[in-house]
Amino acid sequence: MPAVPSPANPVLFSPPRVLAEARPDGSRWLRSATPLRSYARSVGALFRAGAASWPDRVLAGQRGATGWRTVTWGAAREAVDGLAQALVDRGLADRPVMILSGNSVEHLLLTLAGHAVGAPVAPVSTAYSLLSRDHDKLRAMADLVDPGLIFVDDRDAYGPALEALRGPGRVVAGPGPSGEPQSLGFDELAATRPGAAVAERAAGVGPDTVAKYLFTSGSTGRPKAVINTHRMLCSNQQMMRQVWPFLAEEPPVLLDWLPWSHTFGGNHNLNMVLANGGTVWIDDGRPAPALLERTLRNLAEVSPTIYFNVPAGYALLVPALERDRELARRFFSRLRLVFFAASALPQGLWDRIEALSSSVGRSVPMTTSWGATETAPAGTSAHYRSGRADCIGVPLPGVEIKLVPVGDKTELRTRGPNVTPGYHRDPDRTRAAFDEDGFHRSGDAVCLVDPADPTAGLRFNGRIAEDFKLATGTWVSVGTLRPALVDASDGLLQDAVLVGHDGPYVAALAWLNGAQARALAGPGDGDPSALQALPAVRRACQRALYRLNRGAEGTSQQVRRLLLVAELPSLDDGEITDKGYVNQRAVLDRRAALVARLLADPPDGDVICWEAG
Repeated sequence: MPAVPSPANPVLFSPPRVLAEARPDGSRWLRSATPLRSYARSVGALFRAGAASWPDRVLAGQRGATGWRTVTWGAAREAVDGLAQALVDRGLADRPVMILSGNSVEHLLLTLAGHAVGAPVAPVSTAYSLLSRDHDKLRAMADLVDPGLIFVDDRDAYGPALEALRGPGRVVAGPGPSGEPQSLGFDELAATRPGAAVAERAAGVGPDTVAKYLFTSGSTGRPKAVINTHRMLCSNQQMMRQVWPFLAEEPPVLLDWLPWSHTFGGNHNLNMVLANGGTVWIDDGRPAPALLERTLRNLAEVSPTIYFNVPAGYALLVPALERDRELARRFFSRLRLVFFAASALPQGLWDRIEALSSSVGRSVPMTTSWGATETAPAGTSAHYRSGRADCIGVPLPGVEIKLVPVGDKTELRTRGPNVTPGYHRDPDRTRAAFDEDGFHRSGDAVCLVDPADPTAGLRFNGRIAEDFKLATGTWVSVGTLRPALVDASDGLLQDAVLVGHDGPYVAALAWLNGAQARALAGPGDGDPSALQALPAVRRACQRALYRLNRGAEGTSQQVRRLLLVAELPSLDDGEITDKGYVNQRAVLDRRAALVARLLADPPDGDVICWEAG
């Protein structure tokens, strides 16, 4: 007999129900058989309703020098109304608010103030301010949206970025008072006494009001500002509530590092807290060896109910939890779901996470979805136990999926209330992004897990533009082979890019997972260049190639050569995002000399080779 749902044992998933239709043009259309229910008119309305219902509940917590600094829903409402009035008083309520700093209580409050008065919020990845050498892309972003207010949480650290963005009519807000012209203190703004204008402006914010501009594709050219309306954001949260019904019974508690400048962290995760009366504890760690200890310290104090991360994050977190069983028990103690997105997760890592949860007495399901900045972000969801890392699920309620043959692959396209109307001030790229039926072209390839049963879901099949042909005419599916290589390395490889266009075999440039490599090497030099030359590391890489290739059915599913790369991918050169996703094309263009070494005959001594037979 199934368990009776209760707050202590809520229903996790609604059953998948899919309607499928084959079209004469060869496309196949899928949609959920579950209708999308009504949703809020704006994110600001969701927040104001939550603040009225549970004013004393913690909305957000941020690690400080002496512990966690928290703000309740009620206190946040007071600060948001003050900030909103300050925007009105200073003539900034009709212009975008650009946020350069990372996740923080102030970032959240200012975002909600923008939502309250209808000012679009434009959060920017901190990497463009703090890691960039020339700030060219940051300047292009600011010129595109023309912000009235620019917020930073550290005037000194962001000084060079602010200097690059100064211009007529742009005001800078930051911590503490400032005597500089066109500069304001955040606390001063928040202390503004709200008047009737805030409520009047909030009443005028509706589904088609622009909530955000999110920047994308800056790694491959000039940035695009994706228009995110309140309809997109609110409909997407309602979709998630319908497929994850436990959200209505148990307000989510998150410990989350994912940047709010990206749709995963900002639209999916943070808005889930706002839509469901939850709490977000801001993790000051990152999926990087030097910052993992911060996440582990925070997990020792905060037990989330849903955990979100990217594959690079789990690659570092899982070994740490396997070593510390008490921390693992605490991590899984309240979890309903473990969720990943942003890039492909190796199946072996998925299996380790599920085994780890079972080993501490909890069977916590692992799941994922598919989406994009243009879809706010979720378009599909695996709201069932699929058992496989490449299953991205079925269409969410209200979303239509169009599967279109492109060469020997199938592109996923979407239509629905969560899909963007286009790119800000970019009509050409807006037109190109949609097909004749109004579906957004994702550029992602998928296939049905079971062609006879659409409810089994879709399987991610890579980015169409990344794939290439070998000399045999066989296509290499980069989106599936790259995670398979990482999986075969048992965590030794952090990531890789594949090469071999028009060649006889596939080869890879790869980066080591420093912690795993140092564990293999033992005491000694931890420099990446030294690690990759150590015999133990090279032997482990050869074993990875053997494990990958021995069961492969053909050359397109094998990696014959591997060259380890010491220099990490570069943001300025478009090789990586701050979520850890590597841009294949940019890496190959910038590192053409390494590619030539990798493919040269005979190979030099640094290239690790595998020979068939």
